[in-house]
Amino acid sequence: MKTLATLFTILFYVCNSHAQEVIEESVAHETTTTSIKKVKVFPNPASNVVNLLGLKNTAKATISILDIYGNTVGSHQWEIRRNAISVPISSLDSGAYIITVHSNEQKVRLKFYKQ
Repeated sequence: MKTLATLFTILFYVCNSHAQEVIEESVAHETTTTSIKKVKVFPNPASNVVNLLGLKNTAKATISILDIYGNTVGSHQWEIRRNAISVPISSLDSGAYIITVHSNEQKVRLKFYKQ
């Protein structure tokens, strides 16, 4: 019964989620200016590729994918251009994952589902 309830909960979230948004705040060191930027992950759930839109451009960003237990299942270094990246996920098993983007310009964590 507990497994059925868990499965129903997962299916509910998968069916109702289109794109997850994260609000990132960056504060300038010398001024009090605050800017808010939304980062979106889509499609969610995904099957082959996850797109992240709204990132800050950088020459070198570390993109890591973690399973729900916090284990790193994939890590890449990419250049972010046009404020977006596409991350291949076809080798991942179905389930919930967290994708992190770390660079000198930003740190972002987003959740997505692999079909």
